[in-house]
Amino acid sequence: MHNFEPSAMLQRLPEQFFAKLVKKAQQMSEQGYDIINLGQGNPDLPTPPSIIQALQTAAEDPENHKYSPFQGFDYLKEAVATFYKREYDVTLDPKREVAILFGAKAGLVELSQCLLNQGDVALLPDPGYPDYLSGIAMADAEPVFIPLAIENNFLPDYSKLSAEQLGQAKLLFLNYPNNPTAATATKTFFDETVKLAKDHQFCVVQDFAYGALGFEEKPVSFLQSAGAKDMGIEIYTLSKTYNMAGWRVAFAVGNRSVIRHINLLQDHLYVSLFGAVQAAAAEALTGDQSAVEQLRYTYVQRRDRFITGLQKIGWQVEMPKGTFFAWLPVPEGYTSETFADLLLEKAHVVMAPGNGFGTQGEGYVRVGLLDTVERLEEAVQRIDQLGIF
Repeated sequence: MHNFEPSAMLQRLPEQFFAKLVKKAQQMSEQGYDIINLGQGNPDLPTPPSIIQALQTAAEDPENHKYSPFQGFDYLKEAVATFYKREYDVTLDPKREVAILFGAKAGLVELSQCLLNQGDVALLPDPGYPDYLSGIAMADAEPVFIPLAIENNFLPDYSKLSAEQLGQAKLLFLNYPNNPTAATATKTFFDETVKLAKDHQFCVVQDFAYGALGFEEKPVSFLQSAGAKDMGIEIYTLSKTYNMAGWRVAFAVGNRSVIRHINLLQDHLYVSLFGAVQAAAAEALTGDQSAVEQLRYTYVQRRDRFITGLQKIGWQVEMPKGTFFAWLPVPEGYTSETFADLLLEKAHVVMAPGNGFGTQGEGYVRVGLLDTVERLEEAVQRIDQLGIF
């Protein structure tokens, strides 16, 4: 069988760090161990019934059996504008300031391909969501990492960037509420970001995947800052807010030129999403929001019981402010990976090693609060039995 060489672009792609983790856990599971998997970010609860109903009804409509309009149905973009006005008091032009995406991951990768040329600089949070690097690799651009330190509430300290780095930057990735650190951002921070982007003429992309999941305070949208629309976009997904991870539907909102570029690239890659998925997404955004409230309440319960449990057994950990993650410092004498390995092998609990999110993630593990309160409490008991704390 002839072996065809992959393109240079494929060879530049970063290794999928979490594939390794999944494989390890799977092997132990197959050996008959009862594994509590808190290592991934896959929502565990079902999509609300009204959204499923909307999909079923729309799937029967022959209009949806044809190609949908390349850039998505107008009614979905109008639903996005209605949602942003209701939730954040941000006014959007549905035709020019909204792009429909095949999930946020696709949009985040496409953005680099839309805006970056070979050798251009993109500013990235460290630790951060690993897939930001994928689009940068495809564009053959250069990442420059901004450390997120606990002393600065896991917000980037822009004063740490050199004049040269700021001068070269074309794109800045932000993500609040933050994966993996579970930190939230303030409007003041976004105001400062807009000013910096204006001064240095780079585009900001705020990944708002966990926008609905703030605990003590409602997370702010980047677009609530004056001038944000001039300098960037926000990407919002229905995966977390409405438990629609497998449905692959998200949207980008904000700067008109960037929305135009995304639409152009997608015109060459896809014909838009299945119409019934778009109808369900519109129902999610504009219908009854009580399921979202209930979901937030569920995550608060899980967080409180799990974190309090860890504190009781002597693990000094902080309460997460948003997302469905917890970012936990590993005990003395361990690295992220050796500690994660110990938990898997001895307690049969999966946590993601922090170094998978960047060099600054070393010394932490990330937990997804994506199982029942009972299972989370059992994970605490199993960790306690290791006698580390």
